[in-house]
Amino acid sequence: MSLLRKLANRATENRATGSAASDNEAASLSPLKDPATGERLPARLQPGYYPGFSTLAQQKYWDAATRMLIHRRVNRSIPIRFFTPEEEQTMRAVVARVLPQEDRLQSHRIDVLSGIDERLFENRLEGYRYADMPPDQNAYRLAARAFEQMAHEQYGQPFHALDTLRQETLLRSVHHAEPLAAKRLWSQMNIKRFWTMLVADCCSVYYAHPYAWDEIGFGGPAYPRGYMRLEEGEPEPWEVEEQRYEWSAPDDTLSDVEEAHGTGGEHQTHHGQAGTH
Repeated sequence: MSLLRKLANRATENRATGSAASDNEAASLSPLKDPATGERLPARLQPGYYPGFSTLAQQKYWDAATRMLIHRRVNRSIPIRFFTPEEEQTMRAVVARVLPQEDRLQSHRIDVLSGIDERLFENRLEGYRYADMPPDQNAYRLAARAFEQMAHEQYGQPFHALDTLRQETLLRSVHHAEPLAAKRLWSQMNIKRFWTMLVADCCSVYYAHPYAWDEIGFGGPAYPRGYMRLEEGEPEPWEVEEQRYEWSAPDDTLSDVEEAHGTGGEHQTHHGQAGTH
């Protein structure tokens, strides 16, 4: 489905139902669907293709330091200390679209923004900085302002109050380094480098968490036990069989929007491929 058709469908729905988001609450999110039946797929305690797999069930094989670190990731509530309340509201909405978790039950969603906030508060860096980028803390503050300005210029609402499709439309323009608005703000840094940093930060926090390990069937720390089956893709005794299921992207996302790739103008869709939502 094309982007223009998605936007037109969403506008028609909003006029018919009066469901445009207010300044105080974001629009409800559409669910994943079963492509065979069209029925919604309910959120799961553990999404992914490895039902019943638990990395934490293997913790008796870890050393004490590893066990303490992993428990900290699961149980600790990290306060927001870098972002202001306004920036937090914006960036939570941004991160929720960069790495959606609507297929997870609320109790098992990973707090990605808190992990990013902790890195910025503690000034943990890669050890280098590109000449066309400000310090990471400044880049995130600049981006939070830019996302808000884009939302107000394009749609007259705060970013967090926009429906999913409008949020993703703005983010898509940033991904393509062709921002639809707030161009003066975005011009103050290399927008492509910022997008790469944002996605890398989201993935780093998400895939450091045991809930994400369960989702992808990762066995967790190999030390000190190690792995015993190293050839031909044989599963370890503690692993479970992969059980794939099909899904279609929600109606209000750009996950399945066709885009041209390469010089030949081929089109490619991404829904239902290689993992969960």
